[in-house]
Amino acid sequence: MVKKIIILGPESTGKSTLCEQLAQHYHMQWCPEFAREYLLTNGTDYSFDDLLTIAKGQLALEDEYTGMVKSQWSNVEGVNINPHTLSSSRRDPMLFVDTDMYVMKVWCEYVFGRCHPYILDQIVARRYDLYLLCNTDLPWVKDELREYPDEKNRVELFHIYKDLLINQQTPWAEISGNYEERLVTAINAVEEFIR
Repeated sequence: MVKKIIILGPESTGKSTLCEQLAQHYHMQWCPEFAREYLLTNGTDYSFDDLLTIAKGQLALEDEYTGMVKSQWSNVEGVNINPHTLSSSRRDPMLFVDTDMYVMKVWCEYVFGRCHPYILDQIVARRYDLYLLCNTDLPWVKDELREYPDEKNRVELFHIYKDLLINQQTPWAEISGNYEERLVTAINAVEEFIR
C-alpha cells in the first residue's frame, strides 16, 4: 500500500521544493502540481471550469505516480530481500504529493466563491496518510503564475488551510522556518508517522 503524504499551503511557501527534498531523502517519488503546467500552457486567465479541469488533471497525475510507485515497489519486493532488514522508512512505499483537492477547494472558493461538487466528492472519497502544511514565513518569490504577493492574502489562505486540517481526521504537521528547518521538521513528521 502506497503511503501518500500531501504537501499543501499558500503559493510561494516551498511546497514543490519540500516535495522534491523529501523524495530525495527517502529515495521515493514525488508527484508535481498539475496546475503549473496547465497554466503555463493555457495562460493565467483561468475560469471556474478550468479549475475543474485542473483538479481532474491533478488526480490523474497522482494516480499515474501512484501506479509508478506500486510498479517500482513490486519489482523491489520480487527480489529476495527480508523487509525487516530495510529501514522503517523503506518498509512501505511513499509518494509525496504537491497539492490535493483541499487546495482546489480553497482555490475555487477564494477566487470564485464556490466549489465544484466533483472536488468536494473527491475530498470525501480519497484517503491520505499525512499532511504537511507549509507556513508563509518564507519570502514571497515572484513568478509568472503567482497571484498573491500581499502577505495579508497569503496569511489568510494559510489559516483557511489550517482550519481545514484541524477539522479532518488525517494527521498533519505545520512546516515553517527556512528551507533547511522545513526539511528537518518535515522529516521528523514523516518519521513520527511511519513509526
